[in-house]
Amino acid sequence: MRKIVFYLGIMIAFLILTWQKAESQIINGAFPTTDMSQKKPMPLPTVRESDVFWSKKIWRIVDLREKMNLPLYYPTTSVDGRKSLINLLLEGIKNQEITPYDARLDDDFKIHMTYEQVQEAFGAEETTQETVDFDTGETKMVTIQGEIRPGEIKQYMLKEEWYFDKQSSTLNVRIIGICPIREFVRENDPTNQVQRQKVFWVYYPHVRGLLATNKAINPYNEAQSMSFDDLFIKRFFNSYIVSESNVYNNRQISSYLSGKEAMLESKRIEDQIFDFEQDLWEY
Repeated sequence: MRKIVFYLGIMIAFLILTWQKAESQIINGAFPTTDMSQKKPMPLPTVRESDVFWSKKIWRIVDLREKMNLPLYYPTTSVDGRKSLINLLLEGIKNQEITPYDARLDDDFKIHMTYEQVQEAFGAEETTQETVDFDTGETKMVTIQGEIRPGEIKQYMLKEEWYFDKQSSTLNVRIIGICPIREFVRENDPTNQVQRQKVFWVYYPHVRGLLATNKAINPYNEAQSMSFDDLFIKRFFNSYIVSESNVYNNRQISSYLSGKEAMLESKRIEDQIFDFEQDLWEY
């Protein structure tokens, strides 16, 4: 009897191993892909203060309505484990993986925010409404929890620093922070005027681990898809400058120019940065 049980155990173990091997050979596609969840952020070279010959801080807007920036906006709902950038950030904040900072006063990453405060910034705070109980006919006060609407995020502001490293003789850039910008219409506003609001800042070096493990789809070639961290580090997005560090308290371009002149000023600042590197070379 013991021998029969022993042989049955061996046969069952053999069948389980055979089934697991067959399952492991199933590939959902034409070729095996790497597991993005195990990916690490791309290492960046160390920069010493003594090697920085020149630097300038820049604030730029990434508009999600531009075709090149669509990988940051979609998918609006989770698809095959993929999330949009705002849903990824909100999930990280809710799980306390990343820390949001208050964007109302400055962008120096000083005042921490809780997930409840982020909800409030989205207009999703709790409200109390008077309702009628259909069973008793009595009126009562009911607390209703508002909902975050990620689709209201139409832009991101990036804070970054451009610097010239004299050790390697290269012009480089480091993203310092990311700030989602919400566009919405206030309730009971007869003018239906669109409002813009900075929701929160996140310190980019602290969120790289989360961004590196989540996939951003390349709409032109799925074989060349990358993580959100790769997308930002390799500059696969379109943007325009709205402010630079200056003697006027880092005033925004919109405070002294508008329309076409503002876009030309943005382009002038961009060209000035790249021309700086070229002007250092002698031929």
